[in-house]
Amino acid sequence: MNGLLKIAKGIDWLNTKLGWLAALACGIAATICALNAFRRYGLSMSSNAWLEIQWYLFGVCVMLGAAYVLKANEHVRVDILYAKHGTRGQVLTDIIGTLVFLLPVTGFLAWISWPYFLKTFNTGEMSSMAGGLIRWPAVLLLPLGFALVFLQGISEVIKRVGYLTGHYSMDAHYERPLQ
Repeated sequence: MNGLLKIAKGIDWLNTKLGWLAALACGIAATICALNAFRRYGLSMSSNAWLEIQWYLFGVCVMLGAAYVLKANEHVRVDILYAKHGTRGQVLTDIIGTLVFLLPVTGFLAWISWPYFLKTFNTGEMSSMAGGLIRWPAVLLLPLGFALVFLQGISEVIKRVGYLTGHYSMDAHYERPLQ
């Protein structure tokens, strides 16, 4: 179990660093958005590349940030089922949900998005907008992001099994959203 927990710790480290990168990309995208609006409306200058880089950075925010959200235990749950259980039941629900839903779906999405990335990379596909950017960096975020969530799912299963067997201590507390 200790070897598996070391793997989980490595996955957590990776997704924490990429989560920081996702947060940075969000700030950069907001700055570019403000500067682009000023250029467009204040200086009557425009560029589709600046608009597209915002979209690419938003893709970084979502696709690289999703695994960190899972690691931070801030992802969406079906609260009606989850709230009925104590801590042990919630941990078991997390394990079952991850094994039955998260891992198969993210694994499948990473697998089917990889050929699309290869096609855009090999053909050098460009945006159809004048002055647009190459597409493969944005498309790469699809298999990469899904693979990172898949890996984080494995990490979460390892940690929860470790918790149930007494090899790992974690804060399993989940606070239901107030909305």
